[in-house]
Amino acid sequence: MPLVNHFLQRMGLEDLLDKYVPTTDRRCAVAHARALGVLLRSIIVEHEPLYRQQETAHGFAAGLFGLNAEQMAHLSDDRIGRALDRLFDADRAALLTEVVLAIGQRFGVSFERLHNDSTSISFCGQYRNAQGQPIRGRSAPAITYGYSKDHRPDLKQLLFILTVSADGVPVAFRCAAGNTSDSVTHIDTWNTLRTVAGRADFLYVADSKLCSYDNMQHIHRAGGRFVTVLPRSRQEDAQFRQWIQTHTPDWAPVWDRPNPRHKDGPRDRWYVFRPAVPSIEVWPITWVWSALLTLRHGARRQRNIGAAVEKLEALHQRLIGARARLRGAKEIDQQVEDILEQHYVGRYLKVKRVVREEHRFKQTRRGRPGPNTAYRKITRRRFDIEWSIDKTAIAYDEKSDGMYPLLTNDHHLTPTQVLEAHKGQPTIEKRFEQVKTVHEIAPVYLHNEGRIEALFTLYFLALLVQALIERELRQAMARDQIEEIPLYPEQRQCRRPTTEQILRLFSLAERHTLVQEGRVVQVFPAELTDLQRQVLGLLGILPQAFRPIG
Repeated sequence: MPLVNHFLQRMGLEDLLDKYVPTTDRRCAVAHARALGVLLRSIIVEHEPLYRQQETAHGFAAGLFGLNAEQMAHLSDDRIGRALDRLFDADRAALLTEVVLAIGQRFGVSFERLHNDSTSISFCGQYRNAQGQPIRGRSAPAITYGYSKDHRPDLKQLLFILTVSADGVPVAFRCAAGNTSDSVTHIDTWNTLRTVAGRADFLYVADSKLCSYDNMQHIHRAGGRFVTVLPRSRQEDAQFRQWIQTHTPDWAPVWDRPNPRHKDGPRDRWYVFRPAVPSIEVWPITWVWSALLTLRHGARRQRNIGAAVEKLEALHQRLIGARARLRGAKEIDQQVEDILEQHYVGRYLKVKRVVREEHRFKQTRRGRPGPNTAYRKITRRRFDIEWSIDKTAIAYDEKSDGMYPLLTNDHHLTPTQVLEAHKGQPTIEKRFEQVKTVHEIAPVYLHNEGRIEALFTLYFLALLVQALIERELRQAMARDQIEEIPLYPEQRQCRRPTTEQILRLFSLAERHTLVQEGRVVQVFPAELTDLQRQVLGLLGILPQAFRPIG
């Protein structure tokens, strides 16, 4: 907790919360900013539901949560819930903008290149009333069904939109309704980032949902720059993949690195190529080719074809069985279509429905058959399927395996710089992983959608604190030429420490207080190890931070 408080003080977060979420009711024993600070610290250190915040804070030194003994007695889930109400009513956009501007000045975070993406947060409840209705003059996003990035289409959700800097520090956040398409979120997000960065010419990096006429023209006309993935639906993509069937691009090597997963595996090689013909907007297109991605595309195609053939064979056995239940042509065609669509092999497998005739002979009259017995022929027709693998389509796609196009409106960026900008996107995926696994944003133990949006704002601030701690330690290690420190269990070395590992290092630090008849007799301060002292020194925190009495 002293480590977290050090960064909260450097950010000036409590003062900003006091400014934007003021406590105007004198009857409040715990100010809104103090209550929100308790919940924020709990999210960073150990996620607990609202009803356990008093128990959590009481288990530590109360002073480290910014509370005195009297305020601790009045802390409850209702008090924190009302603080979340006031945070929802506040001008959260201005609050977050001022917070990010402060960390830019105090931590030297650069806003030259920003990465944007979104993820879905699933909810297990019904939330029948969370339809985006006004709450005290403000509209909360609707918790509803939509495209689930968690692969849970059976659950309602909200869209969590996040933007980070080039070194992974969150700089902007907002919530949207669960059924919101990513393509309509970029204009509002970019306008917010222009306010944060203080200019329009920062480089905005996003996925293919940015590549729409309205999004790109809005940024371009306002003087902005962007890098995005050109989707497969664009004609430029199809033209290049057709051109490459008979031509060999002049690929320029960018990286030639060891395999990140297998030491003895194929090397990780990346190449770029810029065609002479630009996009329809007359912007440069950069084609990227990865050797490892080529292998993954080929293996995935083979795996999908094999799985689809296996299911088609099972369907064939059902159709030829003595008690086949699938008899209608429409039902069979739907089954085939579902299989091809599930495994993305409609281009490679050609399936047709056929009619097969089964013949049998039956006596025209009853009785024992003899030499002159007459028979009649009975023909039964039933459906079956036949399929074949289109090797021409496979060979066509193999020519462009491991390749994808990037589009930018900045003519001054070289193909290598475009690729380097796009390769920063996984940084934001790491933040999504942390908010879902480390901070456990779901399940959400709240019913009120206004409080949920305010709670998500605190999760953004928790991500911000976490990213700053990581950034400070890694920069200090680079400055002191320290390649690794033993933060992993069993004292194993770690090259890129995360906040989770740093906090786990201090999780066993304890301070004991001896009390007799309500009077403090003696305080036994925390005994820090050499490794803990080294980490505190790298973070610029004095060991005395673990000694105050609260």
